[in-house]
Amino acid sequence: MITRRRFVRVSASAGGAFAFAPLQFATAEQNKALRILILGGTGFTGPDQVRYAVTRGHKVTVFNRGKTHPGILPEGVEQLIGDRNGQLDALKGRQWDVAIDNPTTLPNWVRDAAQILKGNVDRYVFISTISVYADPDKGPDENAPLQKYDGSDPYKETLQAMVASGYKTYGPLKALSEQEAQKWFPGQTLIIRPGLIVGPGDETDRFTYWPVRIDRGGEVLAPGTPADPVQFIDARDLAEWTIRMAENRETGVYNATGPANELSIGNMLGEIKTGLSSNATFTWAPYDFLKQHNVQAWSDMPVWAGDELGLARSSISRALAKGLTFRPLAVTARDTLAWFKSQKPERQAKLRAGLTPEREKEVLDTWHKQKPVSS
Repeated sequence: MITRRRFVRVSASAGGAFAFAPLQFATAEQNKALRILILGGTGFTGPDQVRYAVTRGHKVTVFNRGKTHPGILPEGVEQLIGDRNGQLDALKGRQWDVAIDNPTTLPNWVRDAAQILKGNVDRYVFISTISVYADPDKGPDENAPLQKYDGSDPYKETLQAMVASGYKTYGPLKALSEQEAQKWFPGQTLIIRPGLIVGPGDETDRFTYWPVRIDRGGEVLAPGTPADPVQFIDARDLAEWTIRMAENRETGVYNATGPANELSIGNMLGEIKTGLSSNATFTWAPYDFLKQHNVQAWSDMPVWAGDELGLARSSISRALAKGLTFRPLAVTARDTLAWFKSQKPERQAKLRAGLTPEREKEVLDTWHKQKPVSS
């Protein structure tokens, strides 16, 4: 069974309630230009960080293997080639105002980079995850207890071992990575814990399934009840807020998901339908029925948390107070759909999350045969 927690862990190897708040931010001219090192920078959120930082007048360097999305970086961005597994020489002898650590899952990655960067960066931004919480079902704030690592030696962990464990160590290792960052950069660390990250460029289709399916129209299987809460954040909103937090020299720990006010899956699907001018209709099937027929939350029915609805009520009040904002949901849906339709035909032929059309029809037919008859 693919639970929400496991799906988030696998994915990590991610109008209306989303209305953009008209807050004012410093312009590139008002901000001192920063020297920003982005560890990663060419994956999902990294390119958005890079683009936004460049438009605000910052000097950006990325450090990665040079294998993911070659050619995606804007002109003028410096690229250092290396590997977090022991090939860090390109970072030596350099100084930056801030380092943003996007891809780290293993605490030894933080340790090894910190041994070079300590004293050479003023602040360290670590992108973590809400999967660090020991009991995320309760809608945690930043002070909630974190998962504990129960292995033999976290510094000897590898990505391969984490995958082999079914990603059971993902949350605990992320929590230890946070602690490693705070140990090496005391008083200089900003930890950001995103929830589900969505939008154009998301190769997991964790949200993409819904714009694609709703755009196709017709009867759509919808999970649970329309009132079930959901939370997620557009990668661009997360990236841009991260850069603004770096500009403001913020430290501390912040959950970063959205929207600003609680959003139900009914409203989410409705806003996507409106934004895409779709003729889709929604047939709601309850959790127990879906479970009985092996339709899983988060994998088969993306974004929806099934019977773990507390996961969609993580507190983001601290981030909102620091200027986290959200573009309209309809914009995220349209942009995500446009990105997906720009992919190669073989990529579009098979979504990586959600039900196939054949499987959806099978479940809908079964539901119509079994659902209670209204009196």
